Amino acid sequence: MEIFVKIIQLLLSLSILVVLHEFGHFAFAKLFKTKVEKFYLFFDPWFSLFKKKIGETEYGIGWLPLGGYVKIAGMIDESMDKEQLKKPPQPWEFRSKKPYQRLLIMIGGVLMNFILAGIIYIGILYTWGEDYLPTKNVKYGISADSVAYKAGFRNGDKILSVNNETFERFGDLRKEMTLNSNKTVQVLRNGIKKDIKIADSIAVKAGKSDFIQPRFEFVIADFAPKSYAKKAGLKINDKLIGINDSTLMFFDQYVHYFKTHKNTEVNIQVERNGKKLSIPVKIDENGMIGVAAKTYAGLEFKHINYSFWESIPAGIKKGADLTKDYLRSFKLIFNPETKAYNSLGSFVTIGNMFPGIWDWQAFWSMTAFLSIILGVVNLLPIPALDGGHVIFVLYEMITRRKPSDKFMEYAQIAGFVILLGIMLFALKNDLVNYVF
Repeated sequence: MEIFVKIIQLLLSLSILVVLHEFGHFAFAKLFKTKVEKFYLFFDPWFSLFKKKIGETEYGIGWLPLGGYVKIAGMIDESMDKEQLKKPPQPWEFRSKKPYQRLLIMIGGVLMNFILAGIIYIGILYTWGEDYLPTKNVKYGISADSVAYKAGFRNGDKILSVNNETFERFGDLRKEMTLNSNKTVQVLRNGIKKDIKIADSIAVKAGKSDFIQPRFEFVIADFAPKSYAKKAGLKINDKLIGINDSTLMFFDQYVHYFKTHKNTEVNIQVERNGKKLSIPVKIDENGMIGVAAKTYAGLEFKHINYSFWESIPAGIKKGADLTKDYLRSFKLIFNPETKAYNSLGSFVTIGNMFPGIWDWQAFWSMTAFLSIILGVVNLLPIPALDGGHVIFVLYEMITRRKPSDKFMEYAQIAGFVILLGIMLFALKNDLVNYVF
């Protein structure tokens, strides 16, 4: 069921993004009286699921959910329509328009992506407000996974700053640790201040793991099917405070204890309605007792409500900040030392970013972020992407020389080969990460 919910969210999100991206191209084409022959959601090789011609444009839905397109007359694009280009240019064709008009037509989709992201974030902040964990409220310090431990962090470390810069929000601090180069993190350990250097290669691994998380108490939120803990008598909202004769305060301590005591029975001390109880529970062969913990239990978050007018600048700023952060992440991808290219994923990775239950706030947050990704990726200077077309138009505007149709045709083919290679590589990564 979770997989089905994720697939539906992914398809709905992509449908919204593709239609509005292509509408950006469509709107500028119509503004400059350029003929648009087709407007399609998803690709339609050989056949389409639906099509209807209205005026001069055929609107349709394809069967291959890898994007969408508008076919603009007189433009060398993914349709590779060479017959039209053999005829003399017509006033209503793309190739007959002025360079600045062609430039705006090409960046119309990307502009729509960034505008859409801003509008969605404005709506999210106005509707739900914003919750964040202040760095000062991470009162128990952090829990460090194996990657963080190797980098030099220890459970209970209190992070003070990154490159001696402090951050109000713990999320911003973690982000700075993974996106900024040449990082030195200042931590407080047993009352002593220490510096920990993080290499870019570690930062990439951090982005793919829990790396550091705020330490929090173990309060039961739910039970797994056939849960040993539920069978033993534990209840939702019980707070675990110890095992046998050991006092354990934090969730990460229990995870470690359970994994090192598989297939054993232990006495778990819990606090329930102000009373302390001791309940014998079996740990299974996987080192689990069949419970889900409340994330960040015992830590105080801060909530901000936004009026309509306050949400506008805040939403625009949020979109701009995430765009900047995504651009910063490209440094890691193109750095051979980090091997971040192995983290590139296809639709499987994107689909797994959606929650397994339907949550409108999470859906719109993810859609806004994907809109930013779509906008940035489409600006890459690769032929067949919007950015490739933009480069050729800018070249023409600067040199006053227009690339030949034959050159554009070959460039388009080369761009398709590059994109196909990237897609296959991303698919390979997904197969390695999620199948094998």
